[in-house]
Formats: sequence, C-alpha cells, structure tokens
Amino acid sequence: MTSIRTYIMLGVFGFLLTTATFAQNYAGAPKEIAKLLDISAKFSELYVAGEYKALADYYTLDGKLIPERIDIIEGRKAIEERWASQKGRKILMHKMTATEIKILDDHAYDYGYYKGKTLQANGETSSWQGKYVIIWKKEAGDWKIYLDIWNSLNEPLPE
Repeated sequence: MTSIRTYIMLGVFGFLLTTATFAQNYAGAPKEIAKLLDISAKFSELYVAGEYKALADYYTLDGKLIPERIDIIEGRKAIEERWASQKGRKILMHKMTATEIKILDDHAYDYGYYKGKTLQANGETSSWQGKYVIIWKKEAGDWKIYLDIWNSLNEPLPE
C-alpha cells in the first residue's frame, strides 16, 4: 500500500524535474528584465497581428536579422520588408520563452525557444518551433533588438 507521503514525494520530484527542464536564469535589475520580457511578448503580438512597421521599430536603427539559410538582413526598413514578405500566410500564434537573460549595462542578451502556428495560403495550418538568440542594445534609453538570430528545431519542444 502506497502512503500519502510517497505520493507527495513523487509530486515534489515531478515538480522539481519539470522546473529544472524549464529553469530560467535571469541576471540584472528585475525592472529591466521585466521590460525585456514585456517587449518580447509585444513583439509576438505584433507578429501575429501583421503589424510589421511596428515590429521593425523594436529593432535598433542598425539592427540585424540572422535567420537560417539566408543572408543577414540589416536596418529597420529591410527588417520590415523581410517580415512583411510573408504574404499569403497568416501567423496564428507566436511565443518566445527565454531560458536566460543577462543584462550588461546598456547591452543584454537572451536566448531560448520559440514556437508558433501559421495558416498557409492553401488553407493548411503548420506548427513550427526553434531556438533563438537576441542581443539587445539601449537606443535613446529604450531596449531595442540589435541582433536577432534563430533556427528551427525538428523535435517538438517539451510542453
């Protein structure tokens, strides 16, 4: 017969195992980390809404996209054009989950995982996921994305 204590211990062990899998490592002023997390969430909202001009404004003037399998894209106008080039597709969901954020004076970095869903022009829905690195830089006192690097994963992310 299994005791209630055994069930509690199994539950605690399961919680700790899950927490370790998704552990976040943040270093810096909590207020500044909260700003970066907020910008990331708003970025996803704008991406889903198709607001590419507003999305591009989250990058520094000399910001760079470094997506997999294509050349580096430089500058806000080119970044806006890259995001807007996805005509015929509708982003249904996008979420970034930071694994680590480090703030170093007026620069910061974060990396983690992203996932999303797209409605294709043919009516089919596709899901995708990957990993990313963002280098942040303060521009006129606001956090902006300087480098945005990502690539896809073939294996599904843990839930």
